[in-house]
Amino acid sequence: MSFPLSLWALLALGISARADESASDLVSVAWYTGWHAEDFPPANVSWSKYTLLHYAFAVTVDSPDELSLDESDESTLPEFVQTAHENGVKAGLSIGGWTGSRFFSTNVGSSENRTAFVKTVTKLAEKYELDALDFDWEFPGLQGMGCNAISKDDVDHFTSFLTELRSSDTGSKLVLTAATSIMPYHDSTGALATNLTAWAEPLDYVALMNYDVFGPATSPFLDDITGQTPHVAGPSAPLADACAPQDSYKRGSATSGSAAWISAGVPAHKILLGVPSYAHTFEVKDVGEELTTFYPEIDQERNKNKTAGDAWDPPDAPSGVNECGDIGGPGGSLQYWGLIEQGYLAADGTPGRDDVQYSWDGCSQSPFIYSPDDQLLISYEDTRSIALKGNFIHEQGLGGFAMWEAGGDKSDQLLDAITNAAKNGNSTINTDDGSAKSASGAATSSGDSGSNGAAVRSVSPWLSLLGAVAWIAAS
Repeated sequence: MSFPLSLWALLALGISARADESASDLVSVAWYTGWHAEDFPPANVSWSKYTLLHYAFAVTVDSPDELSLDESDESTLPEFVQTAHENGVKAGLSIGGWTGSRFFSTNVGSSENRTAFVKTVTKLAEKYELDALDFDWEFPGLQGMGCNAISKDDVDHFTSFLTELRSSDTGSKLVLTAATSIMPYHDSTGALATNLTAWAEPLDYVALMNYDVFGPATSPFLDDITGQTPHVAGPSAPLADACAPQDSYKRGSATSGSAAWISAGVPAHKILLGVPSYAHTFEVKDVGEELTTFYPEIDQERNKNKTAGDAWDPPDAPSGVNECGDIGGPGGSLQYWGLIEQGYLAADGTPGRDDVQYSWDGCSQSPFIYSPDDQLLISYEDTRSIALKGNFIHEQGLGGFAMWEAGGDKSDQLLDAITNAAKNGNSTINTDDGSAKSASGAATSSGDSGSNGAAVRSVSPWLSLLGAVAWIAAS
């Protein structure tokens, strides 16, 4: 497998040059989910700590003349925009999402449709007095949910649409952003794209969704693609992955992903690192009393019955049927506040229980919780891991961060940690030798991250989510 020389050059330099913007220009973004408005109304957002919030989602329909807000509590959108503006924050609308990307391909697939779709999104922006539009297309040129319309020319058509949108009267005044997979899109040949300069040009920011790399529903799917058997758990939001113990665990990370997007032509200052405010739970097997690997086998029979979650993803909730008619997999999500609510973390985010094991993966720079009583593994974000990501943003000159979602945090613990580190840098944050540490500091498992697990070594030959297919095909 070979990589572009420019990508190796970026890695060798560590992408160390800071962007022209000062730390005070840090872009802090979050998504606000309309379907959680009853529990987390717009008034609860810490508006002063954000640059921009996107309301999620308007979903595509089988016509470029329409978008649907039926599943996202459209009635809350005006309140969201008004509250944002009262606090001096830009208000955006995110279009697409995992279940909302079905018709992106056809809606931008012809010149006529692109023009109609530009009119549709700009009219929506005008109607709700939006400052921004976000396009969360999962994934151009590749199959996402399972029944998305796709074309090998999706990226080219997406580029043409964004260019036309930017040149429109309304579009010229909007902040335009895209939420993407960790690794770059793929060209019309199915190969990893090496030149996305024209695609990035109309955009103000590109948010790399560095989460769900391992998840109860996504891991079995990705394992089938990568040839990894048995299906395994792992870090949901790795800072690094080149040091993972085997290639099938290298699915993309903040380090490899940002380097690849920059090599493909996206300026560092436009890149926002996507970070989660939620954890993934996995029911695993054959682990025993002590966690000895961060990639244990998933117990698929138990996971089918719904992996434990919080009030927003209750264990007894039915999986349901998605828009494709398929039975959805387990959610297995615990918001950061859910970890505290269930006692896994204390109110200040420190370990909260004596009957579980707290470990640290020095390779991915991720914390884990393991409960031997029910063989439950939790990959989550804490103030340490998210501050390391903030430090990475600062060191690499990235534009900022984008958090999914605003309502998942608790007392702004994660938000404050990443903001402070991204603005100021923090070289004193400990990055250990790669051994997994329990709360007492005893080593429980080893990795291969050397003296600094966040160091850039090589580009991961695997992608997050469906991008893995094209990376393998291009190898």
